[in-house]
Amino acid sequence: MSRYLLLLSFGFATFGLVLGIYMGISQNHAQLVAHAHLLLVGFLMSFVYALCHRLWLGDLITRLAKIQMVLHVLSALVLTAGLFMLYGQIFPGHVIGPVLGIASIGVFLAFLMMFWLLLKHPQARQ
Repeated sequence: MSRYLLLLSFGFATFGLVLGIYMGISQNHAQLVAHAHLLLVGFLMSFVYALCHRLWLGDLITRLAKIQMVLHVLSALVLTAGLFMLYGQIFPGHVIGPVLGIASIGVFLAFLMMFWLLLKHPQARQ
C-alpha cells in the first residue's frame, strides 16, 4: 500500500511541476490554485500517507486503510481536476463548486481516517 501511495504522490508531483513550468513559461498564472493543490493535496499528503503506512503502520492492510487510500486518491483527483476546470474557466463556480465541496470533504475524511488508524494501531510497526 505504501508503494502505491508513493508512486501516486510522484505522479501528482509530476503534473504539478509541469503545470508550474507551463505557467512560468507562458506568464499565465491562472492555474496557481490548481498547481498548489496538486502539490500539497496530491503530492505531499500522498507522500506523508505512504510514510505513515511504511514507517508507522508497517503496511498494515485493513478495510479502513483501503477505504482511506481510495477516498484520498479519488478526492484528490476530483479536487485538483475541478480546480483546474474552475480556474481554466471550463466550468463556472456555481456549477463546479458543489463538486469541489464534496471533494474537499473527502480529503478531510481521508485525513481523519489516517489519524484514526494511527491512534488505533500505536504499536503496529515492530
